[in-house]
Amino acid sequence: MDSSAQKPDVWNSLDPTIDWSRVAYLVALSRAIDTLEETCLVPEKKIFYQFSARGHDMAQILLGCQLSDPVDAICGYYRSRPLLLSLGVDVADALGSAMGLAGGYSDGRDIGVVFNYPNCRGASALPMCGGVGAQYTPAAGWAQAIEYHRTVLRDPAYERGIAVALGGDGSVASNGFWAALTIATTQALPMLFYIEDNGFGISVPSRFQTPGGDIAANLKSWPGLAIFAGDGTDPAEAALLIDRAVTHVRDKRAPALLRLKVPRLQGHSFHDNQTYKAPETVALEWARDPLPKLRSYLVPALLKEEEWTATQDRAKAEAEAARERAEARGAADPGTILRNVFFEEGALQIGGGQWTKGYMPPPTTDVPRPEGPRINMVTAIRRTLDHELGINPRVVLFGEDVGPKGGVHAVTLGLQEEFGVGRVFDTSLSEEGIVGRAVGMALAGLMPVPEIQFRKYAEPATEQINDCGTMRWRTNNRFAAPMVLRVPGGFLKCGDPWHSQTNEVAFVHNPGWKVAVPSNADDAVGLLRTALRGNDPVLFFEHRAMLNMAWARRPYPGDDYALPFGRARTTVSGDAITIVTWGAMVPRCEEAARDQSADVIDLRTLMPWDREAVLASVRRTRRCLIVHEDLKTAGFGAEIAAVVADEAFLDLDAPIARVAMPDIPSPHHPALFDATLPSVAHIRRRIDALVRF
Repeated sequence: MDSSAQKPDVWNSLDPTIDWSRVAYLVALSRAIDTLEETCLVPEKKIFYQFSARGHDMAQILLGCQLSDPVDAICGYYRSRPLLLSLGVDVADALGSAMGLAGGYSDGRDIGVVFNYPNCRGASALPMCGGVGAQYTPAAGWAQAIEYHRTVLRDPAYERGIAVALGGDGSVASNGFWAALTIATTQALPMLFYIEDNGFGISVPSRFQTPGGDIAANLKSWPGLAIFAGDGTDPAEAALLIDRAVTHVRDKRAPALLRLKVPRLQGHSFHDNQTYKAPETVALEWARDPLPKLRSYLVPALLKEEEWTATQDRAKAEAEAARERAEARGAADPGTILRNVFFEEGALQIGGGQWTKGYMPPPTTDVPRPEGPRINMVTAIRRTLDHELGINPRVVLFGEDVGPKGGVHAVTLGLQEEFGVGRVFDTSLSEEGIVGRAVGMALAGLMPVPEIQFRKYAEPATEQINDCGTMRWRTNNRFAAPMVLRVPGGFLKCGDPWHSQTNEVAFVHNPGWKVAVPSNADDAVGLLRTALRGNDPVLFFEHRAMLNMAWARRPYPGDDYALPFGRARTTVSGDAITIVTWGAMVPRCEEAARDQSADVIDLRTLMPWDREAVLASVRRTRRCLIVHEDLKTAGFGAEIAAVVADEAFLDLDAPIARVAMPDIPSPHHPALFDATLPSVAHIRRRIDALVRF
């Protein structure tokens, strides 16, 4: 429905369900903070990123007044501070974060406009990201987690919770917006898309973001989506539209989009002089300022003139007092900056992950207890997923074709039939949507297990992968989003640039992700179980060549078998050379070293990796060869070589060597592919040369 055409008489009277005095104070407080930053803190170089919320403030605060359910959550963006104030964020935290000082949203680790707020009294603000549009899919994930808690876990606390994503008119052109819109409408999720249309994405008019510049009009025929639209500067109209939109999502358990027209009364940021706006445009925007409209609406109907003035004065005094409290904290201790990249024992995050919801990992052992005949990696992974789904109702498995088809590699075959579509389900074809929704589900206390169908297809999800990994660090352990991201990759019978990529080093280079690269069924079970019961995001790389390879088959090691990350395995022992490898190169290295006395070290995990085992071996054998399938330049082997050179150079009797793919995409024809992939013969020649050196 388009509510912009409906002008009921009730808009002429005060809504008694709203605490208008509080609204007036919070709008005044938001304005006072903006003024303090612009007139003092930015000129004094105490703030480096400043985004005024003038014009957006009143409607955001009215929205915040509607979000009182403890299950509610919002994903905001860089102009969302007024909403944070309405949720109850400490004003000193808000200002201190803007100055990058200790405490606040991140302890000075992130820019102050990137908000988060774990709120025990009402709606929480999920960790927002710096990228435009990155807020939508995590919000969709939170909404899906609400439905999961309500329908699968049967938790009555989630009966009326909703997720809200705030965005401007520029963000409606982003991949994240359309991915979340598809998720929310196809799954009928309780999610509100709250679009603040100020007409400009920095300097680009909204007509460049969506045809005609009106996303609400363009989505009128979108199935399963209720549309509300109107003036975000009129107090009564904005309040009624927000109430109708929120009520629709709560009552119907269905998504809605609310587009409110608001003016951006300052530049995009402090240093934006808005030269791209004509003077008459600026004048028209100031004529729509919601603050004078709010004053006219409340004075004298609710407040006397002196009460309005006192409210403004009180807000200014609170802003100044908050500045003093924030500045008294000073900067964070630089000695703490390396902390909270990963979970640290005894320092549980405030929000996100199953551990914060009372999950206790069952006892495990790193000693295998072989059961039955040898099984391939496909069966080993499937059996581990089956067991963990069976004992932990928070585990949720999803991706493209993982349902009835069982995945393109048959890893998830039969799991949907056993556990139902609520726990094992197919998704739309959007890697941004797959990983982004997993972030939201993890923040809501589930253990999502998303799958990217092939390694190369992870690129569209790069932003969400990065944002997920950095979350614990950039919120200073306020939030974390543990998950297990399954990614098949590598060659099979041939190569090609789209299905045969490995490039594990790209994930290693995303702080906060643990990276597992098992070479066999035994290790796949142990590492996957550790990941599923852990408290960090894990990239679990499933090499296509190893899924059914005879060499990789092992007896199932038991339902309580789990391997710690960062512990390598020496698969062959010797004293003439150390060969460091992982994944599909392990059996090739073993075969190549058959006629030499060699240590073959299977790293098993790349983040963290077992530096001590490698260095101890190199110091004993005095030679080091690193073999991997990824490209040679800047591959992970370069990191290993650098560490060996730094810490064991004087122990070496030969240069450190690497065997890897040349710096080209994987060629398709087997003859071309075999000529570029590290072969047994090539590895053997390098071994012989180093031993003879």
